[in-house]
Amino acid sequence: MQHNLRPFSLVLTLVPWEKSPHPHYNLLPGIRRSLRNASLLVSLCLTLSALWSGYGVILILAGQGVLPGPGDARDALLPGLATFTLALLLLAVVGFLCGEPLLALVAAAMSLASAHEVALHFSSSLGPSAVACSHLSVCLVGGYFALGRILYLLTKGKVALPGTDLAEKKAQEQDRGSAGSTNPFAAPGLLLNMLSASVFCCRLLGVTHRLFLGHVPWLWAAGIYQIGICVLSYRAMDVLMATAFGFTSILKFAGGYCLLYPTWQPEEPSLPTPFLVVFSILFAVLALFLSLQSPVDGLYLLVFVTYCIALACSPRGFFAGGPQGVVVAIFVASALVALIHLYNVRARAKIPTGKGAVKALLARSNLLKLREGPDLHAPYLGYSKYADAEVLTYACSVLASFALTATGDPQAPLATVVIPWVVVAGGILKLLGGSVAFARGKTLESSAFILYSVMWIIWGLTRYGGLYGTARSFHAAVGIISFMLFNSFIVFCSLFLNMAWFFYSLTFTLIAVSFLLDAIHVLPTGYDIAATLIFGLVSFYCFLAALASSTFEGCCLPMGRPMVQLSGVGAGTTKCLHLPARKASSVKRIADILRNGGTCGIPTDTVYVLVAACSRPDAVEKAHRSKRQAQDRPMSLWISSLKQLEPAKHLFTPLLWDFMEAAWPSPISLVIPRGEWVDFLGMKDSAKYVGTPQSVAIRIPDCSVTTHLIDLVGPIVVTSANPTGEADTTHHNQVYAKLGDKVDAVLCGGPSPENIASTVVDCTKIDSGNIGFFRVGIIPKSQVLQILEQVQKKHLVVPSSGPCPTKGWEELQSRGHAVPNGVGRAALVEPGPDPNPEHHTRF
Repeated sequence: MQHNLRPFSLVLTLVPWEKSPHPHYNLLPGIRRSLRNASLLVSLCLTLSALWSGYGVILILAGQGVLPGPGDARDALLPGLATFTLALLLLAVVGFLCGEPLLALVAAAMSLASAHEVALHFSSSLGPSAVACSHLSVCLVGGYFALGRILYLLTKGKVALPGTDLAEKKAQEQDRGSAGSTNPFAAPGLLLNMLSASVFCCRLLGVTHRLFLGHVPWLWAAGIYQIGICVLSYRAMDVLMATAFGFTSILKFAGGYCLLYPTWQPEEPSLPTPFLVVFSILFAVLALFLSLQSPVDGLYLLVFVTYCIALACSPRGFFAGGPQGVVVAIFVASALVALIHLYNVRARAKIPTGKGAVKALLARSNLLKLREGPDLHAPYLGYSKYADAEVLTYACSVLASFALTATGDPQAPLATVVIPWVVVAGGILKLLGGSVAFARGKTLESSAFILYSVMWIIWGLTRYGGLYGTARSFHAAVGIISFMLFNSFIVFCSLFLNMAWFFYSLTFTLIAVSFLLDAIHVLPTGYDIAATLIFGLVSFYCFLAALASSTFEGCCLPMGRPMVQLSGVGAGTTKCLHLPARKASSVKRIADILRNGGTCGIPTDTVYVLVAACSRPDAVEKAHRSKRQAQDRPMSLWISSLKQLEPAKHLFTPLLWDFMEAAWPSPISLVIPRGEWVDFLGMKDSAKYVGTPQSVAIRIPDCSVTTHLIDLVGPIVVTSANPTGEADTTHHNQVYAKLGDKVDAVLCGGPSPENIASTVVDCTKIDSGNIGFFRVGIIPKSQVLQILEQVQKKHLVVPSSGPCPTKGWEELQSRGHAVPNGVGRAALVEPGPDPNPEHHTRF
């Protein structure tokens, strides 16, 4: 429940980080909170969770004797504690400025605790009591908030302590949320950049004596959390910041690897210069596109461009003074940009980031137009909760391929820093991109990304992790050949996708061939360099095309048309809209399409259906043709309320009317006699496609989205969203696959709530006490009979004398015989002599 998230987070904050065995507990409430409203709570929870994770790992290392030196524990802890002192102080200041006093008090108390613990490492007389007082203040704030929530719940809202009324805070957040930051996860991601930078800043400034194993937990904790923030940024529909956090996480893993390597080898590892140059180019291109979204963020990324160049120019890499000097700039810039993001999340008066000036500048240009609006992140098939991750995935292909150009020493493969680039970039982040692509309905692309990620991970660890053995030739060759067979299938399928993807998958075959030739010791000189360069250049073009596609309207860098195009395969030219059903604006757009004579696939309380407005005979005829509707299966009629039939109520018998009123809304379709009531719905020429000359199937669906749509459009004509004779459609992707080129839009609601269609009841003879079942669907017979029995009791007239003829009713019902009217029981019979008995059996 939403009202429990804040007290849960604050109670967890009471646990001192030295004793917290589960730092992810504080992470969960922040994530759940952020998915509802932009809030400072997400930044506080993520920051504290990262702090406790790194701090706990360092304490474990110290307890196991891994940090034996007298000052090793102090040098390991100081960078993280100093960073979190500043980060939590920023949160506290923004909290006070934006009217979040309880959150600000917690952040301030934790910041003071971190500061006093830093002092404790320099002088034992300064810290212990102050740290204890800071934690005590956190306990008092959390206890106050918990007491306020308990009183609020016990008194049902009559008593609420100041600052604990979440209903008021929710209203305030809804007022501010629409104007807040589009990505509430950007601020904690920037704070994590401060954490990794502080490790090298402290060494440069002389706060710590050396860089060593004790700093790795801070770097890798920041990297792991930034990968998580990358995923959450995709959830926040922020492609560019998600890509930026993916890039910076790679640097953190590489820095941790460099600090970890001297623990088993005396020398420092070397960095591949070509890779870092390519990385700086990718950062520069991303900064250029990000500056169009937020100039402040774009300028911020330029600092990382400088950092990559400094690393490429320094033989010692992360250990050199030049890169460490740039890291100081990263720390300061991260703090300033994080402060801007934190403040803009909650404040009404925003700190300008230059976005308005860029939009005004581009508005004067006829060549470039930024992509905005509800369709900015429209998925390939249906609705997805994630933005497209192809920008990061293509970039990782570039990084992994150019990392392979590093030759290194065959006798000491770990001495060259290649594993972080290949395994993290080519493996983990590409696997992430494949998972997001699968969530967006891109089956082929996701399969390729996942396959390639597995290949990069296995080959990177085998080739550059020193895992080669004397018998490696045969076993490695068999595995690589298996990958090549899988990739050949992807190459074939990409012929039906687009030209860029065909060359992308084909050039990866060149990479696999170089792996195979190297495994069997027949690799020609220079072949692997040429193959990786070709694949890297193709990947770089795809990276630019994906960036341009996600930023600008139109095809700035085309991916090309399918190389092979068959009927119904790889067309890719359908104009069928895919609109998320959770948005009221989507339902309104579907209503506009139906009013203008379009046909749409929509979700219901059972399976997906194809609908058209009754007021548009041309649309009804189009729907009839689009699914090759059999003539013996006319379409049905749906309404949103019996009020739409109120003007024609006198044309229905009282028993039938009350039965409809009792049975609906529900997945029960009632086949009722056709009559003049049909004309009251404004069907005009559409009536000939609905029902039969004797009867019409009608119902009110038990689905708020569907009934709201009918309220906007009026009565609709309905048929199943699949060609006649095929199985029912239970997902919007199936609607697209079966009818995507024949409908104007699909309202995407994900999987159907039920895989069973509605129950169809024959009510043409209900007044004689007889009903039948053309089909028993999700509603069982017993429930329908119970509803009818309750309605009949209202209309039953009991004779003044004589026995009630109820004897043997159960036997008659079980045999399917009609029961005389007036017995007080619903009669069950087989369907009557309707000349078209299957006119309503589709849904």
